[in-house]
Amino acid sequence: MSDISWLTKRPVAHRGFHDLNNKRWENTLPAFEAAAQRGYAIECDVHLTSDGVPVIFHDHGLQRLTGTQGDIWQRTAVEIAALRIGGTSDHPPTLREMLDLVDGRVPLVVELKGIPGHDNGLVERVCEMLRAYDGTAAIMSFDHWLIRQFPAHAKDIPAGLTACGSLTHELEQHFSMLGHDISFVSYGVFDLPNRFITFVREKLEMPVISWTVRDQADVTKTFAHVDQMTFEGFEPDSALVS
Repeated sequence: MSDISWLTKRPVAHRGFHDLNNKRWENTLPAFEAAAQRGYAIECDVHLTSDGVPVIFHDHGLQRLTGTQGDIWQRTAVEIAALRIGGTSDHPPTLREMLDLVDGRVPLVVELKGIPGHDNGLVERVCEMLRAYDGTAAIMSFDHWLIRQFPAHAKDIPAGLTACGSLTHELEQHFSMLGHDISFVSYGVFDLPNRFITFVREKLEMPVISWTVRDQADVTKTFAHVDQMTFEGFEPDSALVS
């Protein structure tokens, strides 16, 4: 396994350093710039448009963030670029726009959001872009069918499992993903600790980050059980300490 100690050196800004969608909204260029200026690593979410362009957006549907009906996979990249997030002047950025903005200043953790039947080529295209990127980046996903594609396309790009749960059947599903060349885990702070995370850290010596940390109790829990946090809604360097 290549050295990915960079993954845990700094807190990871969940969907960028937004202000809980007051003026600076999640997964927008201003949120990514704010994180980069503060030296935080950045987590973001990527879908494919109908014409196969990786675009940064969390939800499958467009309604919550843009007030528009329909799903993201039904729109072209040009149509997505014409939308506005939360009544601001910001549009959902493409992955290319985000990479050009950050330009290697801080690490990136890119979560691939699968939609069965509408995500063909997502892993391959994101990996191609990150491989050509002059900066540090990793990919991860909740979606097991995407993780199964990671070994074929990620190659030297660190790839991880995003997960949560504490029930036996949930943990067993997570264990099954360890056979697909993952090199880190991002786990829901609300389900820490558990035997899967203990095994990953102590037996496999993989780094683990938590999501999504929003208060001091979550900070304390994170650093009692894993290596770094994915946070939102506060300033880790000044508001809370581990």
